[in-house]
This record gives sequence, structure tokens and C-alpha cells, in this order.
Amino acid sequence: MPYLFTFYLYPSTLKESIMKQISLLIVCLILNGLVLAQEEKTMDFEKYNPPSTLVVPENPTTRAKFPFIDVHSHHWRMATMDLDKLVGEMDELNMGIIVNLSGRNSKLLKDMTDHVKKSGHENRIVVFSNINLQSIDEPDWAEETAKQLEYDVSNGARGLKIYKSQGMTNKDKNGDRISINDPRIDPVWEKCGELGIPVLIHSADPKSFWEPHDENNERWLELKLRPRRKRSDTDPAPWETIIAEQHDIIKKHPNTKFIAAHFGWFPNNLAKLGDLLDTYPNMYVECGAIIAELGRQPRNAKKFLTEYQDRILFGKDAYNPEEYHTYFRVFETDDEYFPYYKKYHAYWKMYGLDLEDEVLKKLYYKNALKLIPGLDASLFPE
Repeated sequence: MPYLFTFYLYPSTLKESIMKQISLLIVCLILNGLVLAQEEKTMDFEKYNPPSTLVVPENPTTRAKFPFIDVHSHHWRMATMDLDKLVGEMDELNMGIIVNLSGRNSKLLKDMTDHVKKSGHENRIVVFSNINLQSIDEPDWAEETAKQLEYDVSNGARGLKIYKSQGMTNKDKNGDRISINDPRIDPVWEKCGELGIPVLIHSADPKSFWEPHDENNERWLELKLRPRRKRSDTDPAPWETIIAEQHDIIKKHPNTKFIAAHFGWFPNNLAKLGDLLDTYPNMYVECGAIIAELGRQPRNAKKFLTEYQDRILFGKDAYNPEEYHTYFRVFETDDEYFPYYKKYHAYWKMYGLDLEDEVLKKLYYKNALKLIPGLDASLFPE
């Protein structure tokens, strides 16, 4: 009370100044409260990841039910890496054979296969060859590339891997995009058929990379984190054009077996993929990096894998041993509502397909044994 009485004794100008300061302080406190309240209502997308309250049976699987062949792996330094360590990790996963698609060619490939032989793991590790498009404008390119493939096969190569750079970034001397179905490459596809080796081909990327980068794009977070993956109809070409080029070479070379990487980028449209497999009997697919797509449509995916059980191979892509566990869980269990290991690939939960044993065996190893020459079948059950 004395303080209030003293305040009234202040000059009017001073009282007015004090009241303004008090009013300003009150306004600041109110605004600060509103800001804090707003901050509480919003958060970064990655931070919102509440644990599920759902209580269901869980069967995490760290080892495959049957030995399997991974037809899609990359080991650029295989000529010098510790192969005993690699095979030890394979044994823990129950992986029978791993296919290194990054075999390069010629001497580099021979260095790899020689190292594999010296390690004593020749029956566990397989290498695919790669081709060089930089000299495609040379008149003898096709002939020399065919000879290179013959040399690589003589040194242990069991197939040819085509990277997505063909059809995306590779250009000829005129600066034109080298399309997947460039006629200059036709003799190479034919040579693979003659040699009896499959072509594992990665064409384009998920179609979402060509879609607007907005709230309707399922791969929004991935494109935000890795903006260089964004594409358009002019960078380098429409998605449909690149995919059609792949289908064109499959059609034109019926005596060559083609394995379309990543389910041919139709894992989210299995009806379309089924039509393609019906149309092209020399086309196969592998499941590298698309397990999240299968896991969100368990009934549809199980039906598809059962119907096309002779045409699908197991593949993983990036080699990270602990990530195989999710593949096993999707294919082998009937678990519900469990996460994928890369949120920027898939923010949704997944479900197990609980595949029948015979379907699982074909996916894991039987189809690869039929398609890739020279694999050691004794590593696998009948």
C-alpha cells in the first residue's frame, strides 16, 4: 500500500512512462507465451515418432529360414577387402552366396576374382562384369565390348550389371543421352545371351523422384535430404521414356535373360508388373530396396510373389548386415505393424507376408541357381 501511494506522488510524465513500460512488458510476456505455445504445437517431421501402443506378437528375425543368394550387392574394393570377415557375416545371416555387381571389367575384375579364389571362398562370392560407355562412339566399340565380356566370363564373371547412369547421365560425343535401347549396344545384349549370362539392369529411379516436390509426394523427405535425386521430364528424360527403353531391349533380345532391379520400379503397382512379366518371358525381377513397398500391402504382395514365384530373386542392394533382418521378417513372418529401417524411404509401418516354404525357397535361392551360371547348388537344400 505504501508503494502504491508513493507511485501517485510521482510526476504525471514519469507515471506515464512507467505505465508504458509496464504495458510493453505485459505485451512482451503475452507474445512470448503465444510463441512458446505455437512451438509446442509444431515440431520437425523427424522428431514425431511416438512409440506404438499396439500390443501384438513380435518375431524379429535375424537369420533367414533357408540359405539365400543375394543377387544385388556392391563391394567396390573386393580385390583387397577382408573376405573372411564378409563370409563370417554371411554365415550369421544364413546367406549362401553374395553377388558383387560392382566387378568393373578386364584387369580390375580379374583382380577381384583372383582375390576371391585365393581366399578360398570362390563358391560363396560371385562377381558380375560392367561395361564402359565412354567410348561408345568408336566404330569398334561393340566388338571390343563383346570381347571384354568373353574375357571377363573366362575370369569368373557370372553376369553383367548395367547401372542407372545408362539412360540417365551417360552421354555420347554429341552430348546426347545414351538411351538404354541405343542400337549401338544391341550386340552386347546378344553376346550376353550367347554366353548364357543374365543382365541385371537398373533403369531410372522411383517415379516419385519425377513428381512435384510437395506435400503429395511420398518421397518428400528423401528428396529434401538428398535433393540431387530430384528429376524432371528434361532432367534427363521422362520416367516413362526411360522405363520403356528397358522394356524395349527385353523385347528385342528374347534369348537374353534380364533381371530388372528394384522390381523394375513397379513394386507399388504389382498388377502392372505382372502384366510385364506375362508379356516378357525373359524378364525377371529382384527385390533390392523395395521391401517397404511389399510390406505395406501384405495380402496383395503375397498373392503376387506366389503367382510369379519362378520369376523373383532376392536382392538387397546396399550391404548392411542388420538391414537384412527386416527382409526376413517381411518374407517369413505374419507380424503386424513394424517399422522399416529408413524413415526417409518409408514413413509407414509394415506387415509380414508369411510366405509358403516353396515360394520362399524359390525367392531365396532356387531361381538364382537356375538363372546365374556356375553357382554351387550344394550349399542349398533340395
